[in-house]
Amino acid sequence: MTTQGFTEPHAPDALDLLIVGAGFGGLCMLHKARAMGLSALVLEAAPSVGGTWYANRYPGARVDIQSLEYSFSFSEALQQEWQWTERYASQPELLRYANHVADRFDLRGSIRLNSRVTTVRFDDDAQRWQIGSVGEDGAAQTWRARFVVLASGPLSAPNTPAFPGLETFAGPVLHTADWPEVPVDFGGCHVGVIGTGSSAVQVIPRIAQQAASVTVFQRTAAYVVPAHNGPLDPAQEARVKADYPGFRARNRLMRTGFGCELPLNPASALAASAEERAAAFEERWRVGGFSLLGTFGDLMTDLQANALGAEFVRGKIRQQVRDPATAALLSPHQPIGCKRMCVADDYYETFNRPNVHLVDVSEQPIEAITPGGLRTGGREHAFDTLVLATGFDAVTGTLMRLDLRGRGGLRIQDKWRGGPLNYLGMTVAGFPNLFHIAGAGSPAAFTSVILSIEHHVDWIAECIAWLDAQGHATIEATEEAESAWVAHVNMVAAHTVFLSCNSWYLGANIPGKPRMFMPLAGGFPAYAERCAAVAGRGYEGFALGTR
Repeated sequence: MTTQGFTEPHAPDALDLLIVGAGFGGLCMLHKARAMGLSALVLEAAPSVGGTWYANRYPGARVDIQSLEYSFSFSEALQQEWQWTERYASQPELLRYANHVADRFDLRGSIRLNSRVTTVRFDDDAQRWQIGSVGEDGAAQTWRARFVVLASGPLSAPNTPAFPGLETFAGPVLHTADWPEVPVDFGGCHVGVIGTGSSAVQVIPRIAQQAASVTVFQRTAAYVVPAHNGPLDPAQEARVKADYPGFRARNRLMRTGFGCELPLNPASALAASAEERAAAFEERWRVGGFSLLGTFGDLMTDLQANALGAEFVRGKIRQQVRDPATAALLSPHQPIGCKRMCVADDYYETFNRPNVHLVDVSEQPIEAITPGGLRTGGREHAFDTLVLATGFDAVTGTLMRLDLRGRGGLRIQDKWRGGPLNYLGMTVAGFPNLFHIAGAGSPAAFTSVILSIEHHVDWIAECIAWLDAQGHATIEATEEAESAWVAHVNMVAAHTVFLSCNSWYLGANIPGKPRMFMPLAGGFPAYAERCAAVAGRGYEGFALGTR
């Protein structure tokens, strides 16, 4: 089959590039590989492209970064022709966008859906990766490729806690990260929701509109700032599209890779008067979204300054929740932003509804799931439908569940026994010609992830082109460079508030997972500059192999 000058290989040995995952990372990498004339194939376990935006179909699911920024920039034509309908795109619209990208760039011929990767092993003698997969019909397939790109996503391995008795629950059990394709009717249902993170704060208001009752089980209260979502302002869209390249360039200069129209205020919260602080926080609250964390330059680096922002949000909770006891339970105590801040509308107001009840399980953890509900603190709570909004085994989950073996049969589970060692967030010593998009050690978790995806894809593509031009067969991070990079990631985190609470950034939501701060908090511009410098110095920190 030939598509846009690309010939899909019939022989598994013909692949230059095997890409795992057909989310935004896999689609972008495939498009780039095509442009380079490389033979590439994407294997995707799901029956659709879209990655996390296929799996997370729960009611209310939407992105927490504005649509005009959470989108591809590699094609000006795509930027101009696609019209977002909302300020923050919903899951159905994001899935339509992913499918549009796959169709517009004729990528489907190189994507195998319903194909779950089971093994990824490096053949030392052949200097090739051997990849095993299982198709929809159960048939096994083996592929060989020079390079493997893992684009499985940092938030794609659902976390289902091992609650005692979970298998005994008599009603439906729904996970926000693996939601049924058929819409769920909650009319007349008594629903229990476990979790109050990003997915929960979006789904709870929607369920409450339908269900007879909703009981929310909260371990840690979340800071939830308003999205102020609504139809996308046509004037804003026209203004951005009139200079989309300039808009993207300005965002790339931001620490987060987005938000250039309301950048970080470098002033200290501690230097401002009480009146000045209140006015500044109110302005950002009216705007909504992550801009609140940029109200002052020291909110994420000074706990005393951070406490002022945290108390501002707690004040908003007390204003919005009528019952003082419930408002107190919903008020977080950890520093704001040390866990990922949530962006959603109508969350706190939902607890004013007579059919919504909040149960604190921080001091008295869930003891067991029962056939008709759950037990905590010696008390039975009855419901007929259970929703697990328990998040993900983030960043490393997909890799640690894979039979991934590098040079000499080194298992990733052994390599990462103490945490995800890596170099530049894209490579791992002992795993030649293997790249990871939006992985541990990269700033992807603190940026618009599509920006990080495009940066990683471009860097990987340029690396492969350089290797071929120089006649090198393999590239592999050295252990020295890897150790130095992980130390750098931890050093940067130590100068922030991120280490002051447990979060998925540290792997703290998964029992037994090594506690290691995984994302890079140093900001996108500095990271991109470092990656460019490594390449400019002949891929400093890498060992190169000859054919």
